[in-house]
Amino acid sequence: MSDSAPPVDAPAVPRHVAIITDGNGRWAQRQGRPVIDGHRAGADVVRARLRDAAELGIEELTVFSFSTENWSRPAPEVQGLMAMFGERIERETPELVAEGARMRFIGRREGVDPALVERMDWAEAETAGGDAITLVVAFNYGGRAEILDAAERYEGGGEDAFRSLLYAPDVSDPDLLIRTSGEQRISNYLLWQCAYSEIIFAPELWPDFDRPAFERCLDAYAARDRRFGGRIA
Repeated sequence: MSDSAPPVDAPAVPRHVAIITDGNGRWAQRQGRPVIDGHRAGADVVRARLRDAAELGIEELTVFSFSTENWSRPAPEVQGLMAMFGERIERETPELVAEGARMRFIGRREGVDPALVERMDWAEAETAGGDAITLVVAFNYGGRAEILDAAERYEGGGEDAFRSLLYAPDVSDPDLLIRTSGEQRISNYLLWQCAYSEIIFAPELWPDFDRPAFERCLDAYAARDRRFGGRIA
C-alpha cells in the first residue's frame, strides 16, 4: 500500500457491531445453575443490547449464537439450545416487528431441524420491513464454512463478485468486533467480513455484559484511528 494513503477516522458510532457472545456456560457454572440457564440469560442480554444498539444509532448488530463446531457439545445442551432457539423466535419475533427490527440468520441450514428452519424463515419474513436496526443471528455458522460455500459457486470476477456469494452480502462489514468473557480469539467468526474490524476483548461474561460495558467498548472504538493499511500523517 502507498505511504500516502489517507487515514480513515472511526465514526463516533459504528454502523455495524459484531459480538462473540461468550461466557454463558461459565456464568451458569459460577451461579451453580444448569448450563441452559446461562444460555437463557445470554439470550435476554441479546435482546437488551439490541435495544441499546438501536438507541445508540447502530444500524446492524450480529451475534454468534451457535457455531458449526458447537454440535460437538453434550447432546442435552445442544437439544436444550435448539428448543430454546425455537421458543425465542416464536416469542420475540412479534416484539421485533413492533420495535422495527429486521432479523436475519446466517449459516448453514443443512442438518438443522426442518421445523426450526421454518421458524427462522418465518421470522425473517415477518421482520423484513424493519428499518430501525438489523439483527443478524449467526446460527450453525462458521467463517471457513461460509468462505467454502461461496468458493464452490464462485466463477471469477474479483472481490465484489465473491462477496456477493456470502450468506448476507447486503449487510455491511463490521466496524467493531467485541468478544466477551476475556478470551482473546475470533473463533472462526466472520473471517471475511472482519478483515479490517476493530477488535475489543471485554472481560465480562456475556450474561454480565450490561449497557455500561457496551458503552465502554463503543467509547474505546470511537477513540481509535482506522487506517485500513494507510499511515497517520
